[in-house]
Amino acid sequence: MEARLESSATLHSGAAWHRVCRLGELDDSWGEAALVEGRQVALFRVGERHVFAVNHADPATRANVMARGIVGSRGNTHTIASPLHKEVYSLSTGECFGNPGLRLGTYPVRVVGDAVEVAV
Repeated sequence: MEARLESSATLHSGAAWHRVCRLGELDDSWGEAALVEGRQVALFRVGERHVFAVNHADPATRANVMARGIVGSRGNTHTIASPLHKEVYSLSTGECFGNPGLRLGTYPVRVVGDAVEVAV
């Protein structure tokens, strides 16, 4: 079984891995919302095995909409654009390209076999 960490988010003390879904249940470049240990998380698969997990809440409005954002890229960086204000964020770091005062929370993600796991 291959385990592959796809997010640069760091695993915080006390965080644990939680199985969320099968990799095949995530469509390429499309978001899905999940409730993981009481937190609303948006999951994105980009390509065959790259999976990212971010806060579902838009940093600018706190509305839980990020899973409906537009997946794209800036150079080699996979991005998500908020469906509300179109602010663009790095899927791996949460950095906002248009407004340095905003940051999207990210979670460590790994794929073990066909299982997508998120650490919270």
